Amino acid sequence: MWSYTCGDRKGDGRPLPRPVPQLHMPSSDGLTDQTPKVNNPKVSPASAINDTGFSADEWDRMLKLVHWAGPDRQITTANMSTSPNHSAFFINDLKGSYYVGEELHVTIVAKDFTKTPKSYGGDFFQAKVYSDKLKASVFGEVLDHQNGTYSARFTLPWVGLASVAVRLIHSSEAVQALGRHRSTDSRRVFFLGYYVGNDPQGARVEEKMECSIKWEGVVLSSKKDCCCEYQDAHVGLTWQCRKPQTLPCSALVYHSMGGYHFTMTALEQVLFDRQHVNRWLKGDSRLIRVMASNTTIGVRESCKPGLPTPIPSGFYMNNVWTSFVCAARHFAKDDVTQCLKGKHIYMMGDSTTRQWFDYLILAVPTLKRMNLDSVYQVGPQMAVDVQNNIDLHFRSHGLPLRCAKAKAMVSLHYMSNEIDGLAGGPHTVVIFNMWAHFTNYPLSYFAYRVSLVRRAVVALLRRAPETKVIIKSANTGYKGIYSSDWFSLQLDQILQEGFRGVGVYILDVWQMTACHYNSEFIHPAPVIIKNEIDILLSFICPK
Repeated sequence: MWSYTCGDRKGDGRPLPRPVPQLHMPSSDGLTDQTPKVNNPKVSPASAINDTGFSADEWDRMLKLVHWAGPDRQITTANMSTSPNHSAFFINDLKGSYYVGEELHVTIVAKDFTKTPKSYGGDFFQAKVYSDKLKASVFGEVLDHQNGTYSARFTLPWVGLASVAVRLIHSSEAVQALGRHRSTDSRRVFFLGYYVGNDPQGARVEEKMECSIKWEGVVLSSKKDCCCEYQDAHVGLTWQCRKPQTLPCSALVYHSMGGYHFTMTALEQVLFDRQHVNRWLKGDSRLIRVMASNTTIGVRESCKPGLPTPIPSGFYMNNVWTSFVCAARHFAKDDVTQCLKGKHIYMMGDSTTRQWFDYLILAVPTLKRMNLDSVYQVGPQMAVDVQNNIDLHFRSHGLPLRCAKAKAMVSLHYMSNEIDGLAGGPHTVVIFNMWAHFTNYPLSYFAYRVSLVRRAVVALLRRAPETKVIIKSANTGYKGIYSSDWFSLQLDQILQEGFRGVGVYILDVWQMTACHYNSEFIHPAPVIIKNEIDILLSFICPK
């Protein structure tokens, strides 16, 4: 339920504090003692140890996970940044042949645009071993030595020839700029609220006003009483919009993406141009010859909640992903229908989860999309298969959401509220993600949103332990100042850490999109989606 006001309830936008009970996690319900204790989201995060919804120790652990080193000096020119043309990589001690399961090690040396070796770390590199002929690839783990050199480690999973490829996603100087903008410039992406009603003369008018979250460090206006505030009574989150000139705060009807405020400096414009971002490095072009062996790579146990995601988490061969997380299956169309038979599936999140919704409708011929007269990007959407008793739902995660014009408070539900409304049970599957629309905001805000969803999931699993809850990770595809893979990676680390020990499935697709030969896009190609869906269905139907 939303309530609105025209003045502050508390100076930083959060509701007034009340005592905060902790959720205790007894082992009898399948949750571990290591499960983070999340503060009750129905009361103010301001009354907790910090503003994240997690304890101080848990938040400190998250901050250590996302810590990223950067330049140790002031950057005054783009020539000081890492140059993809002058940086290079070398295969360490290349052998005449390797066996499947052996490791390959590569050294990356970063140099600036004057060809001078870098003496500090912080560059965002991604690496893979691949074969164009075999349509095969595997993701590599990159370690920053904080001195301008990096190590990449690969497991060699297939028989045949392979090559190494390394690319610079962002220089350390660009990453430093990303961090600054996230901390100080949340308005670089803005939204619109549409107020509709009659003006004092009785004429029908619509006024468009800028909107945003209300959170510490996010400033919509420096003026007092500038804004209309819309608080969700259940979770305590506040959305705010500038006051319209003639209409009251209660006249807010629609929401949409507004646009971008351009706030980049001249130096930052260079650091994020095409010559500096997402560039493949020149390096060791020698082929790696891999021979067959009896080595078993990865884990072959049944797919179940709580399994870790190794590096690599799998590999492509002939465009088919083999998982190292668990014994994932590959599903034909008839198998998809059989797996989903009798299931109630609730998908929530952003457009990358909506891709799964769309894919399943195509994969199950008897699954028919219902016309709910809703905005495609927002939902709700629904598809039904009466013959096989399948109902499939999609709804966005709520504000903030970059979308076409939609009924604001009516359509945009916070995801934690939706989960709270589910009964759950052995035939219920809940699938969600959240990251792409949160990249511009402070990490504390995202962590608090994670804590809200986590509390809702914990409550769902307590009342219906047989419910399957699956979290889809972030994928690669963003490379700019407004949204970047670096932002996405950090948010994903917080999300996964926040659900550690809860008893959910983590479907990590980051490596699947980063190492595939297709050009990266925020919405992965159908061949990648098919492989993601195979793992999803393996979670739902492990046998």
